[in-house]
Amino acid sequence: MKFLVLGSGMMGSALALDLARSKNVEKVTLADADLLRAEQAAHRIGLPTVHPVSLDVTMIDNVIDLMKRHDCALGAVSFRYNYVLTKAALEAGIHFCDLGGNDEVVRNQMSLDAEARKAGVLIVPNCGLAPGLANVLAARGVELFDSVDSVKIRVGGLPQHPRPPFNYQLVFSVEGLINEYSGMSTVIRDGKVTQVETLTEIETVQFSEPPGTLEAFHTSGGSSLLPMMFEGKVRELDYKTLRYPGHCEKFKALLDLGFASNEPITIGSNLLTAKEFFLELLKRKLDSGGRDIVVLRVSLVGRRGGHSQTLTFELIDFYDEINNITSMMRTTSFPTSIIAQMVVGGTLASRGVLPPESCVPLDPLIAELAARRIYIKQMWSELVG
Repeated sequence: MKFLVLGSGMMGSALALDLARSKNVEKVTLADADLLRAEQAAHRIGLPTVHPVSLDVTMIDNVIDLMKRHDCALGAVSFRYNYVLTKAALEAGIHFCDLGGNDEVVRNQMSLDAEARKAGVLIVPNCGLAPGLANVLAARGVELFDSVDSVKIRVGGLPQHPRPPFNYQLVFSVEGLINEYSGMSTVIRDGKVTQVETLTEIETVQFSEPPGTLEAFHTSGGSSLLPMMFEGKVRELDYKTLRYPGHCEKFKALLDLGFASNEPITIGSNLLTAKEFFLELLKRKLDSGGRDIVVLRVSLVGRRGGHSQTLTFELIDFYDEINNITSMMRTTSFPTSIIAQMVVGGTLASRGVLPPESCVPLDPLIAELAARRIYIKQMWSELVG
């Protein structure tokens, strides 16, 4: 199997690492516009199957040419490029998986479903943690019930040692963070798809120490296509991001003041938008790449075998001290690597454009994650009364 990883940042380098360590993977091409960054990532991985190359993803003809030499491409660049990379994969006639995270981009990718089926390839957007792994757990969990009343998805990446003012570190791109905190969150209320504002409806969620007490609030993109899949079948469904208490209120105050707007601001001879200025400040001031923890809980309530029951999936994963990679890199990139290998290896025989919640089987995914020391607990309990 030959894979092309587009982007050699935190997620791309972790993708290349997992692919290179997997059986039956003959070659991993790690492509980046910054060749030095790709070379440094390949050096850290230290395996001969990883080959760094220079590639600008905006140069589509070059992208298509490189794609044709591989079985599957994996997008680890900004979500803004995922639609054009999907079209490039169709032109090249290869499979494509990406980390996703933006609902509008995914809808555009879904419009290419007929073209993908005609080309005989499978495009799987939103393969990361959330959207991605969390959505597979929710979708396959619903299938285990006779009927489902509610689905609650709670996911967060946190520093093990939080520092004020936000008690947060950058565990993925700052652009992706602002994308999650902006716009609307798609949910199911009373059986119907609707939308609620992000950074609202804060609730307290309790975990064992660490991380202990957290807050959860609405963010965009995490639920992906689940609300549309289960409209009329599930009474309540929502996705919320987990953070240390107080984070949401502080961040929302800045966004309410316009720090993420596209309003132009002149600073000396430089013309920036408020959003560009804010992103640069966050990059400079927020910690990144430190010891982190990823927390996931998917809770489903419904009826099974004539009884009211709760099914809970839970994951608490820590920074990898052996390989010196963050938990967010592991829990985002490794599921994507596993899914891509399922596609090329034939476990996923579907063709078209399908998010993982529509096509990825639960048990093999959990088993492959466990082989990588990412453990998901699955707990059933009876509801009394």
